Amino acid sequence: MPVVPRIPESAPFTPQQRAWLDGYLAGLLYDAPGNGASGATATASASIPVQRIPLLVAFGSQTGSAGNLAKSISREADRRGFQSTLKELNTVSPADLAAQSLCVLVTSTWGDGDLPDNGVEFWNALRGDTAPRMESLRFAVLGLGDKNYADFCGAARKLDERLATLGARRLVPRGECDVDFQAAAAAWTASLWSALEAEKSGASSAPAAAPASVVPANPALEHPAPAYSRAKPFGSRLLVNRKLNREGSEKDTRHLELSLAGSGLTYEAGDALGVVPSNPPALVDAVLTRLGCSGGESIALADAGAIPLGEALSRRLLLSAIPDSFLQESAKRSSNSALMALFQPDQKPALEAWKYGRDILDVLEACPAAKFDPAEFTGFLRKLQPRLYSIASSPKAHPGEVHLTVSVVRYETHGRKRTGLCSGFLADHVALRETEVPVYVQTSHGFRLPTDGSVPVILIGPGTGIAPFRAFLEERRATGASGSNWLFFGDQRRAVDFLYEEELVPMHQDGFLTRLDLAFSRDQAAKIYVQDRMREHGAELWKWLERGAHLYVCGDAKRMAKDVDAALRQVIEQAGGRTTDQAAEYVAALKTAKRYQRDVY
Repeated sequence: MPVVPRIPESAPFTPQQRAWLDGYLAGLLYDAPGNGASGATATASASIPVQRIPLLVAFGSQTGSAGNLAKSISREADRRGFQSTLKELNTVSPADLAAQSLCVLVTSTWGDGDLPDNGVEFWNALRGDTAPRMESLRFAVLGLGDKNYADFCGAARKLDERLATLGARRLVPRGECDVDFQAAAAAWTASLWSALEAEKSGASSAPAAAPASVVPANPALEHPAPAYSRAKPFGSRLLVNRKLNREGSEKDTRHLELSLAGSGLTYEAGDALGVVPSNPPALVDAVLTRLGCSGGESIALADAGAIPLGEALSRRLLLSAIPDSFLQESAKRSSNSALMALFQPDQKPALEAWKYGRDILDVLEACPAAKFDPAEFTGFLRKLQPRLYSIASSPKAHPGEVHLTVSVVRYETHGRKRTGLCSGFLADHVALRETEVPVYVQTSHGFRLPTDGSVPVILIGPGTGIAPFRAFLEERRATGASGSNWLFFGDQRRAVDFLYEEELVPMHQDGFLTRLDLAFSRDQAAKIYVQDRMREHGAELWKWLERGAHLYVCGDAKRMAKDVDAALRQVIEQAGGRTTDQAAEYVAALKTAKRYQRDVY
């Protein structure tokens, strides 16, 4: 056998790339003439099959993060010698799952502990009385969530507990990740691979294949990571900041245009833009004053190293949410008995009520005797997280730009005027004289126009839910799509809250927007919403669905999206002559066929 050359440590590659190249060179030499593996020996060796253990990787994902994690797990499984199959949860039945020996489920949590849209039908079947026993299945569940919500990783917990109830056995304990999930997910997957390798070793006794046959592909070489991402956002320039509401509106909705020039970032209609905000300068200054600090003090953060305290409070740490540990320690150090009483086991509702509408500065003001040094103080705070906004533009209509439709949160409580963290950051960006808006593209695989432009579409997006549908309409016009377009839009008052009226009305007048049905809730005594318009035009809506129309919903998940879903089922029952169960089956079929998609938040 020839000596296989090794890539020197000083070569300009990562350790993973060196390992891949070492294996690649070994494979080349193994197949080369004169390497001792020619003729009958080589033929016999090449004919030995590699035993690859099947592994199902299924995911429920609303914004794409859980889906991307599942894809990474699937790719790594293939690299490690498994035969992975990647699926959305709704495409898997309980019977399919029972037939597996190994599976990994990754899901985010949506609404009140619910599964994402592409996992709801799977969960409904799994929790049903007819779900089969699964004693042969070994499984692992990874959940993504947000600790600011009461039912943290509730969807993952439901899946994990139900599978165990059905007799399946855990490969590893359930993983639960907060919004800053990368480190926790990496630690969990490391334990997962150890468990899976043990399963593979126990199941496999087949001989190894020839070295060239088992050299793994290196995803880092085949698919280079984009230059800008959530971990490394692009510093975009704000080009346009225009208020969409007219004088007299109770709302402040902005149309924002940002430049992607020089970033290499690309997106499609239906994607979201991640924005990394900064805390308001006035809030940062007030917190520093309460701490008795200048802002120049050096602190160490795990992901940033040593940086000035002022920079950490401005760009790195969350000041608008109150960790229980910080509130409790502040109350203790200031001997605030009223606040301490909120941490009694039966006082959780009162604790949440006190925190509602307050921030870190409120705690410092309520507990003036509590003293913290900079490192100790920042150790209590959570990392500032990006916010996702549905993109309101088509790249075909606005090359090199990305547009957003943002409702600015402004309110006054506990004696102070306040703004939403990211909406205020974006709306007041020019006034603050910031030079950059850190952004990245979040791909949305489950919110896409039909590939066939002749297919009709029904778009339901009140308020800022219009954003992706502005992008869809621009995309359909730019591509010459011939299918009919029907938009349901609503807000408070037509005279002052008809967002993008100057674009939508001409589209309707020239026939491109086939139907435009409006619901302005406060223009009459009885409030009217988009779901009311759906029921009002139920017969026509049913005809469109029967013609193969795709239906899309964007907006509030807890109220509007649920009301729209209920209205859709009523339309199917009444106009389609279906029973309640049959209407539920019809909706399920729409979702499975990707004809009912939602971008809800």
